[in-house]
Amino acid sequence: MAQTCTPMRSEALGAFVQEKIETDNVPGLSVAVVKGDHISWKGGFGFADLAASTPAAPSTNYLWFSMTKIVTATAKLRLAEDEKLDLDAPADEYYRGFKIVSQPTPVSVRHLLSHSSGLANPIPIRWVYTAAGPVPDRRAFVDQLLGKNRRLRFVPGERASYSNLGFLALGEIISEVSGTSYEEYVRQQILSPLGMDRTGFAYPGHAGGAAATGYQPLWKPLTPLFRAVLPRGIVGPRQGRYVTFNPFYVKGPAYGGLVGGVEEAARFVLLHLNGGEAEGTRLLSVESVAEMQRVTPRGGKRDFGLGWFRSRKARQKRPAFVEHLGGGAGFWNVMRIYPEESLGVVMMGNTTSYDHESILDAIVGAEWA
Repeated sequence: MAQTCTPMRSEALGAFVQEKIETDNVPGLSVAVVKGDHISWKGGFGFADLAASTPAAPSTNYLWFSMTKIVTATAKLRLAEDEKLDLDAPADEYYRGFKIVSQPTPVSVRHLLSHSSGLANPIPIRWVYTAAGPVPDRRAFVDQLLGKNRRLRFVPGERASYSNLGFLALGEIISEVSGTSYEEYVRQQILSPLGMDRTGFAYPGHAGGAAATGYQPLWKPLTPLFRAVLPRGIVGPRQGRYVTFNPFYVKGPAYGGLVGGVEEAARFVLLHLNGGEAEGTRLLSVESVAEMQRVTPRGGKRDFGLGWFRSRKARQKRPAFVEHLGGGAGFWNVMRIYPEESLGVVMMGNTTSYDHESILDAIVGAEWA
C-alpha cells in the first residue's frame, strides 16, 4: 500500500508551501515526497513561466545544476560494481588528461567523489551556453580547466573542499571506462531503467512537461551589467522585479547538466532510499548505497560521502539526513533523504534562492501514514 500524507495534512502542507513561496517571492516551485518505497505526495506551486501564466507542476522541467552530481556518483558506483573501475585507483589511469595535474600523492577516483582530491573549484560563472547555440567540445573544456588548475590545494584525502572540476573529471572517466559518452551511459544505465524518460541533458522536444523559466531578482539599473557578465543570449527580457533567462545548458554535463522534473527525480530518490532498488529495478547494491551516504568529517563547511553531503552545522540535526543542492542562474534545487525516517524529498524552484529549509522542516513534521 502506498504511504501517503493524510488528506488534511496534505492540504495544510500545500497551503504552507504556497504561502511560503509568496512570502519569499518564488515564481514557481515543484515538490515530490517519497516515503518508504512509494512516491507519497507531489505538487506544483506558483508559475513555471510568469509571462505565459504557465502553472508549475510536478512534471515541470528545471535545470538540475549540481543535483546532477548524485547521478554522476551513482554511475561511478555502478561501474565499480561491474568491475570496470577501482574507486581507489589513480584517476589518471582512466583519464590520461588528468596527468596534467601535479600530484605528489595520486588523486584517486574516490578522492574525486568525496571532494577530497585537493582540486581547485574555479567559479563557474560563464560555464553556460544557449540552448539554441552550438554544443561546446566537452573534453576540450575539461582539459583546459585542468590545465589552468593543475596545482592541488592540499594533499589528497587530507581534507575536503567542494570542487565542480572534480566531477567534470569524473565525467571524463565515465566516458573512457564505458566506451560511450557520459550522457549516453547515464541515459542507458540509470535514467532509462528508472523510467526517467523525460529527464536528460536537453529540454524535451515533445509534450510531457513545460520548461521552467529561470528568474533572478535584480535592481533594474544593474540589468546591462548583468547581461555583460554572462555569455551573449543567456539573459532574457525583464519580468517585473526579475531578470529572466533564455533556455540554456551548462558546459559540463557531469557536474550539473541534467534537465527534468521532480516527478521523475523522485524515482531516483526511491533508489537511494531503498538500498539501490526502486519499483523492482535494482541498480546498486545495498552496500554501495550505504557507502555513498556515509559522510566523513574532514574539516570545512561540509561533510562528504560519495556524492552526498551534509553541512557541518547540520551534524546534530535530527532526523539526520544527507543531501545535494543544485543552484545557478535562475534556479535552486535540493534533493534530501532522511534514511532513519525512510523519507526523501526533491524540490525544484525557478529563482536563484529561497528558504528551502522551512519547507523541508514542514515536510518532515507532517504525518506520513
